[in-house]
Amino acid sequence: MAANYWASTQRRHWQFSRESLNEVRQQLEDEEKTIVQQYPLPDRRLLSILFNQLLVKLGKRLNVKQQALATAQIYVRRFYSRVEIRRTNPYLVLATAFYLACKMEECPQHIRSVVAEARNAWPEYIASDVSKLGECEFYLISEMNSQLIVHHPYRTLHEIQDKLKMAQEDISLAWSIINDHYLTDLPLLVAPHVIAVTAIFLAVTLKPTQTGLQAAASTVAGLSSATSGANDSIGTVSGVPNTQQKKVQYLVSWLAEGEIDIKAVVECSQEIISLYDVWEQYNEKTCKEQIARFVKARGLDK
Repeated sequence: MAANYWASTQRRHWQFSRESLNEVRQQLEDEEKTIVQQYPLPDRRLLSILFNQLLVKLGKRLNVKQQALATAQIYVRRFYSRVEIRRTNPYLVLATAFYLACKMEECPQHIRSVVAEARNAWPEYIASDVSKLGECEFYLISEMNSQLIVHHPYRTLHEIQDKLKMAQEDISLAWSIINDHYLTDLPLLVAPHVIAVTAIFLAVTLKPTQTGLQAAASTVAGLSSATSGANDSIGTVSGVPNTQQKKVQYLVSWLAEGEIDIKAVVECSQEIISLYDVWEQYNEKTCKEQIARFVKARGLDK
């Protein structure tokens, strides 16, 4: 087991550039042109929202901790970077990733319990035969080359929250933003500590108000120049209360003194804000119908 991210298989084998990840996915689609054209799917982020909701539902039934759900989401994203989704039953893949993640995160669930709860939640897609999940588990492990250790941003958040004198409400919001980043490609693109810093940065600018997203977007736009010495540009962001401006300035000063990749933080912030924009288009019924089309038509639910 890698003791840290820098020596891990996650960094060496599962961290892509955006261009290389797009190439990998395009190659998968090119190899399966017929079914890709026959069964169109919505934005990948919308599917991720659905998958997250399904995993959370399963997690609540079995009282599983959030980090195991996060690991399951990464397994699903890794797996679908190797296998075209239309060749699979996503419900079985989700249940299997959940089962495997629980073992890896030391909160194991009996295979019969996972199958029973998954079948209760999605009876039309999950067979009662536990061997199906067992076979799918080997499929996932094989496609991921048995590289199952996952490093998450939660640890970094815990380590630096006191150093940055974060209020509890900001810590809670940062935690939620970390949860949300699993709905994007960021876990395959950037290091966990960058995600944690991004979540903290957004937590001190995002607030449950009409201007929250706009304020965050404006602050992100000024982050690079701020870290170059123009901190005043952050201090006057429209929509950010004065107390929050001080928190942002303190965070920016801390970033400027460290070795954090500011460009990566800016790009991550933009990606997460973009997710929240896309989320407004989410329609659970439509996503489920589009998945059901290829699962049923290709007999993948058998």
